[in-house]
Amino acid sequence: MSYLTALHLEREPFSTSPDPSFFYRSKEHYTALNRLEIAIRLKRGLNLILGDVGTGKTTLSRALLQAFYGEDDFIFHMILDPAFKSEYQFLTHLTKLFGISPFFRSTIDHREAIEKYLYHKCVEEKKTVVLIIDEGQKLMQPQLEVLRTLLNYETNEYKLLQLVIFAQMELLPRVKRVRNFMDRVNVKYMLNPLDEQETGKFIEFRLKQAGYHGERSLLTAEAVQKVYEQTQGYPRQIALLCHNAMQHLIMGDHEIVTAELIEKIIAQEKIWN
Repeated sequence: MSYLTALHLEREPFSTSPDPSFFYRSKEHYTALNRLEIAIRLKRGLNLILGDVGTGKTTLSRALLQAFYGEDDFIFHMILDPAFKSEYQFLTHLTKLFGISPFFRSTIDHREAIEKYLYHKCVEEKKTVVLIIDEGQKLMQPQLEVLRTLLNYETNEYKLLQLVIFAQMELLPRVKRVRNFMDRVNVKYMLNPLDEQETGKFIEFRLKQAGYHGERSLLTAEAVQKVYEQTQGYPRQIALLCHNAMQHLIMGDHEIVTAELIEKIIAQEKIWN
């Protein structure tokens, strides 16, 4: 019997891939998503979302993309790993990402080409260009200076480039050292882990999205409490622990995940840490 069949599921509930259909709208995540959508639609420029590893930043970025699905007036570009070695390499990547040609040999040429592209798309074609950068903590001073320059491109009414940076907390002191960078941030938002109640709701939401319609939960209230105590409400850690619990549920021929089963899984994991 397969994993999904045994649990009466249609999809895997606790994958750590950033599937927007499994994006749990906690109060904080829902607020962040709404604020970002408003900022982009109003063309406010720079937006910064910070959070520790596993707080759901990448999934939030995919949910943001989904919020604009089918709207042709918005052009989204995404950088998943902004670990560039130089200003020139970063600018070269941006011109390729924007579909600008031909190849340019100087940083000035790249900057001018990007400015022309943004003016053409945003002013002449009335489009909104959005650049999303994930793993933003990898941005160094030269790249941040490039972004600060790009944010200077504007009309009398709005910024030509809408920029959303998702990053771990270590980026914050770095951006503070860039002159006038923080002053340009429209949305400053920090994602925190879920509380115990939301941890339970997160688990139930994931199971329901995966197709579970059982009369009772697959986890006891005590098991959820143990999950929260172990993960401290970090969505990625919750998903990992619950995935292991689902596997044990099948292999051990259990009907429900108990606190004792969660404790057993935690004890086994400690061997590897």
